[in-house]
Amino acid sequence: MVRNLRHRKGWTLERLASVSGVSRSMLSQIERNEAAPSISVAYRIARAFGVSLSTLVDAPDHNPMIDVIRLGDRTPHFRSSKDCRVRTVTPSHLEKDVEFFDITMKKGAALRSVPHFAGTREFLTVIDGTVSVQVGDERTELNRGDSAHYPADVPHAIENSGKVDSVIFLVEIYRRPST
Repeated sequence: MVRNLRHRKGWTLERLASVSGVSRSMLSQIERNEAAPSISVAYRIARAFGVSLSTLVDAPDHNPMIDVIRLGDRTPHFRSSKDCRVRTVTPSHLEKDVEFFDITMKKGAALRSVPHFAGTREFLTVIDGTVSVQVGDERTELNRGDSAHYPADVPHAIENSGKVDSVIFLVEIYRRPST
């Protein structure tokens, strides 16, 4: 589970160690099933990933068939600030090559992204408001109900260019590197 979460975030063991406060060697042992973390260590790892402790330990007697992410659950929030809220609506414990996000942006707010992994694409639908999408040097305006898709392995940005809050549904699709 730890390795899957780490790979999904694109983190090295060093990065996870830095964020969680757990030593790299302990994390490596946990990933190789050579050590069982204490509750406090597991909690620090879960916190670093932004998941609940129960999600991290994935107790076999608590595996529902239907995974639900409730609107009020703070765990799936990917990023929140006064101007922008990005809420992950994909179960975090799944190894996946696609992620879904519910994004609310205040007037004038922007999400600027560095290139993602090679082959990554984004699909965006404007639920409410007006946004401007920039990919490389190309820019386009999208209104309520408009959708766009574009490569996300180049610098790109989404900006609320309207007069009211914008609500966006974003899907990221990651192309797995060939082995």
